[in-house]
Amino acid sequence: MAETAKVINPDKKVLLPEVKDTQCPMAHQLPKEIIIEYKKRYNNAPLVVYVNTTAETKAMADIVCTSANALKVVESLEEDVILFGPDKNLAYYVQKNTDKKVIPIPKDGGCYVHQLITIEDVKKVKEKYPDAILLVHPECNPEIQDEADYILSTSGMVKKVIEEEGIYIIGTEVGLIDRIKYEIEKKGLDNRELIPLNENAICKEMKQITLEKLYRALKEEIYEVVLSDEIIEKAKKPIEKMLKL
Repeated sequence: MAETAKVINPDKKVLLPEVKDTQCPMAHQLPKEIIIEYKKRYNNAPLVVYVNTTAETKAMADIVCTSANALKVVESLEEDVILFGPDKNLAYYVQKNTDKKVIPIPKDGGCYVHQLITIEDVKKVKEKYPDAILLVHPECNPEIQDEADYILSTSGMVKKVIEEEGIYIIGTEVGLIDRIKYEIEKKGLDNRELIPLNENAICKEMKQITLEKLYRALKEEIYEVVLSDEIIEKAKKPIEKMLKL
């Protein structure tokens, strides 16, 4: 994500508060070798890559997407066969909602945090809160998506809870609950209860970023993100294509 910020702001200094154990494992599941292999196999079908990928991967993509706009991005392409990576579950979500053929690459790519969430979690929490509204992220496994009341991006979950009172089961990384609580408290909203679908769905990489490290990064200006001009130029095109859309 820091690389993406650098790509679209090449003249700015982009800093990482921590570099040790902070890279998204899923982002490294789609190296150039796999892209080349699938491009050959599927006659250079357009490649849509999730924003959670490396700049090198984005440089080989036709367009970038987020979990919020993945379907819109795929639908915008003229071709009927689309390569989509690296999250197979997000690819599943898009495939269910489009007539195009969506090929996940790699075959088993995905977020380890969302894969911690199981159908047993759904049954257990729904039994305890039968009237609760189940919100799940499209990075969750298909059987979890199929049980959801709403399949939403993280920003979509925030908007949904703000818009409507109720008890919500949140099926994503548990830290989002803190974000939602902050938003509803800031707006003075009542009658909303937030339940984690799996309280152990924790991204250890994201948790490396702390207030102390943020302060240190700003004070010392350490861990600057550096990318080659070639990668920036190539990766910027698919990102700008998404932003324009």
